[in-house]
Amino acid sequence: MSRVGKKPIEVPAEVTVTVNAENTVVVKGPKGELTKTFNQDIKIEQEGTVITLVRPSDSKEHRTIHGTTRALLANMITGVSAGFERGLELVGVGYRAQLQGSKLVLNVGYSHPVEFTPEDGVLVEVPSNTKIIVRGIDKERVGALASNIRQVRPPEPYKGKGIRYEGEVVRRKEGKTGK
Repeated sequence: MSRVGKKPIEVPAEVTVTVNAENTVVVKGPKGELTKTFNQDIKIEQEGTVITLVRPSDSKEHRTIHGTTRALLANMITGVSAGFERGLELVGVGYRAQLQGSKLVLNVGYSHPVEFTPEDGVLVEVPSNTKIIVRGIDKERVGALASNIRQVRPPEPYKGKGIRYEGEVVRRKEGKTGK
């Protein structure tokens, strides 16, 4: 049984949710608008400010998409009302980040700077040389851009240098002289 799928979704007052016949959901809020088409088997029922999802059977496929659909819809509602953000930290001597227009430029120990151009709907901020904040209304796109930035120089276990998520704990290893 999907416990996630059974939970009803509360819709804030400033958010409007529209469900079309083809299970296409349009969510509008103060931060923007998101549209997604979900599986036809899952019925999305809206009663006032509460949305519930109903699956037709207890087959493994239906149970799987039941919880996933509920989580995706809840993330859409959260995104247009509050938004999502992911923080990154640069650890290492000489490692720094800066914005040039809308481009993010990283100097992380390579012979050349690495540049990222964020796509529409995702905003990148650099409050300090060693801190990057990725913001947006689509959780998937925010996480994907943060992951791509982290992959430029993932943290290494010996000195801990690299780009890591905010609050990420890097397991350290002893060098070859350690006994």
